[in-house]
Amino acid sequence: MNPLPPAYGWLDELRPLPRMLEEARKLYGTFEVAGPASNPLILEWAKEVGLARTYLEDGIPWCGLFMAVVAKRGGKPIVEGPLWARNWAKFGKAADKAQLGDALVFRRGQGSGHVGLYVGEDYGAYHVLGGNQSDGVTITRIAKDRCIAVRRPAYRKVPATAKPVQLAATGTLSTNEA
Repeated sequence: MNPLPPAYGWLDELRPLPRMLEEARKLYGTFEVAGPASNPLILEWAKEVGLARTYLEDGIPWCGLFMAVVAKRGGKPIVEGPLWARNWAKFGKAADKAQLGDALVFRRGQGSGHVGLYVGEDYGAYHVLGGNQSDGVTITRIAKDRCIAVRRPAYRKVPATAKPVQLAATGTLSTNEA
């Protein structure tokens, strides 16, 4: 498992993590292959979730693919059309306030979107663990005013760690998660 940045190292000590977040943590540090080649691991994710016919190379936006694979591995349902980030606004149930492990859906550009998992927040941004953030599975800060949906996975028993997390406002704000 790739090490997290020091500001997020606490995630490796916190147990139990929400299952989707636990699965996402295992994938932290996976990156696209530069140029015309694709990372075979990302293409394997497409096979794992039944999207091998529609997802052919890692140059295609893959935040929704990342969410599909962590949802599947975390025992949660995958939304219909998971490659379209905004479709994740139908995942689980709506929540008023984000907490650890929730899916966050953001608007990006003209009609497109981004999706990832909440790991915390500061006064103006959510800290998001997601795929296709700077071409990899990373944690980035995304302005709260871009969030269009907070969606909570269905739990049989809510993990004790599934709570809001306040973090320092360090690092730049992402403006385009590709």
